[in-house]
Amino acid sequence: MIIEIYQDTICPWCRIGKKKLFDAIEQWDGQPLTIRYRAYQLNPDTPKEGLPFWESMAAMKGGMDVVGQMVQHAANAGEAAGVPFRFDQVKKWPHTFASHQLIKLAPADKQTSVLDAVYRAYFEDGQDIGQLDVLLRIAGEHGMDPDETRRQIEAGEKADEIEEDLRYAAELQITGVPFFIIDGKFALSGAHPVENFLKAFQQAAETP
Repeated sequence: MIIEIYQDTICPWCRIGKKKLFDAIEQWDGQPLTIRYRAYQLNPDTPKEGLPFWESMAAMKGGMDVVGQMVQHAANAGEAAGVPFRFDQVKKWPHTFASHQLIKLAPADKQTSVLDAVYRAYFEDGQDIGQLDVLLRIAGEHGMDPDETRRQIEAGEKADEIEEDLRYAAELQITGVPFFIIDGKFALSGAHPVENFLKAFQQAAETP
């Protein structure tokens, strides 16, 4: 059974939804599950150098008070799910294309841990994951050659796969993430409870 995860690396609810998905996978005793990460960009028009996080969010969402409530809500949900957020450390709204490249360049058995490291770097350490040096440090920590990874990212490797993900997301009319497709049969939008994922796994297993 294949589970496709559409996510963006600056989306707190993607991190929360992924954690809940994997909690469900730990409880699942049915057929084996294969994870495929699909790229999505919340703001593809972000400049390569990124934007100031708080000012940009306030402009998009209607003021600093609204943003404060939003990030607190996400932080509370993250704490309940077992993934911490330190929004006080976050300064940049980065361009995420290169981080999606890094995830796709990672060996299949390391993509999850690489994604988790990108989430930690951004949401806990406040690092600018649009900066190549940050991504190359994560690559090196996961056994990837930093020099080769730099060459691959700068050469645009995996860009075609990312563009295909974005095109397919548009065809599916996905307007928010996380978005989960369960074996091509069922879809869940948002950071669902564990039991909802388990129900979707069971329904997919029972559906020809």
